[in-house]
Amino acid sequence: MQVLQVQLEIRPDPAEVGRARRWARSRLAGSGIGADEPLAETLILLVSELVTNAVVHTGCPAVLRLSLPGAAQGSATVRLEVADRSDRAPVPRCADGDATGGRGLALVDGLADRWGWSAEGAGKRIWCELDRSAQAAGSASVCGSGASAYEGLAYEAV
Repeated sequence: MQVLQVQLEIRPDPAEVGRARRWARSRLAGSGIGADEPLAETLILLVSELVTNAVVHTGCPAVLRLSLPGAAQGSATVRLEVADRSDRAPVPRCADGDATGGRGLALVDGLADRWGWSAEGAGKRIWCELDRSAQAAGSASVCGSGASAYEGLAYEAV
């Protein structure tokens, strides 16, 4: 199975989030994932959320990595990783209805087929995977609905 692995270095600047989204979109075509596929839209949203967390909450440079299936593979797993130099663990929280932030990891949890994080040297790596063969990755739960794995917890900076 051929897998294309690419990476982008991210500066600790909020403008990097848009650059990361554009970069990720440009890498999808070579993997056979069409820009209009639901998987592509979900992947770009996850890139946005994880890069935003790294840029806004750590103030450290980060590295965005994508592992994309080759163009000939109809069903495969797409993996997204963001590694940063902060040793602070990601802690999910539920944001109030009026809050303008604090929903990133809930979105990751609701949209990705799998996600997690691990310590890496002096920092950490947060990853998520999307199965291309899956019909839909699902949707994020609203806090308090009883369906969220993070109900009642507070997200803290990643």
